[in-house]
Amino acid sequence: MVISANTRVESLAKSGIHQIPKEYIRPQHELTTITDIFHDENNQQGPQLPTIDLNDINSNDPKAREKCRHEIVKAASEWGVMHLVNHGISGDLINRVKAAGEGFFDQPVEEKEKYSNDIDSGNRQGYGSRLATNACGQLEWQDYFFHLVFPEEKRDLTIWPSTPNDYIHATTEYARQLRSLVSKILTALSLGLGLDEGRLEKEVGGMEELLLQLKVNYYPKCPQPELALGVEAHTDVSALTFILQNMVPGLQLFHNGQWVTAKCVPDSLIVHIGDTIEILSNGKYKSVLHRGLVNKEKVRISWAVFCEPPEEKIILKPLPETVSEGEPSLFPPRTFLQHMEHKLFRKNNDSVA
Repeated sequence: MVISANTRVESLAKSGIHQIPKEYIRPQHELTTITDIFHDENNQQGPQLPTIDLNDINSNDPKAREKCRHEIVKAASEWGVMHLVNHGISGDLINRVKAAGEGFFDQPVEEKEKYSNDIDSGNRQGYGSRLATNACGQLEWQDYFFHLVFPEEKRDLTIWPSTPNDYIHATTEYARQLRSLVSKILTALSLGLGLDEGRLEKEVGGMEELLLQLKVNYYPKCPQPELALGVEAHTDVSALTFILQNMVPGLQLFHNGQWVTAKCVPDSLIVHIGDTIEILSNGKYKSVLHRGLVNKEKVRISWAVFCEPPEEKIILKPLPETVSEGEPSLFPPRTFLQHMEHKLFRKNNDSVA
């Protein structure tokens, strides 16, 4: 079977193959770490992702509010990732968002192709199967739909799915509510660095410039899940990444030298610290290394929203308050675009002076 840039993993999975093409087989050093995701999820031994109850994040009780914010800061510093519960986004809205994404991917591949993107021409938005140049050159067992969802005036609704009917309405309302949650998390992280509460929000672009990009990841059943990855190990370039799952496990985080499987916690959101916040905090908050496993029993879908600063307007470098003689700057100054190209597309670009 010939694998081209336009090969859809869903088509491969439904073709009846019993062995995956060589382009999807991971290098030997990775194969030894790929495990059975359902066994991992049921394993109660070992470390578990922290779960943060946000019920008190805006409490009138200063002690309760401070305790909640301290837990966010601790998780961001030690793990770089956490489950969020009582986050303020209704279960009904989340179910609508999930139903909309599932409805899009339930369509025939031919219908989805009408929304296909063109990475080579710089058009990342739309339906595709490969978003970046992978470190090892192998392909990932994943299709996706990617588009900007906030600020609303920057959206291109012409590439948003018209089917199912609720896709635009549900996704728009979810983005609005998630943007409010972004501010709450950034406030806690700012205060945790001893900064004014609005500082990190300002540094990543504020309400007008911080972009929320939605990537609906579709991981088909895989006949040889022990040989493939849905997404290879990476950190996100974003400031924060928020993830919904369809209650099928697959997400793993690298913590203290081992891969830890994220349990499927009902009604929760997962939030990652991304490179942007790690850089601004001079490494005090950790951009978490993570990957996605696949399985042969169930389709996994995740909804990842990447909160990204403007590409050129802001220079990413450690904030002065995070740098001292004893803690020198760990990162060279770069624009977000330079950082993204350097990392995702292997472009060698100099830092800005």
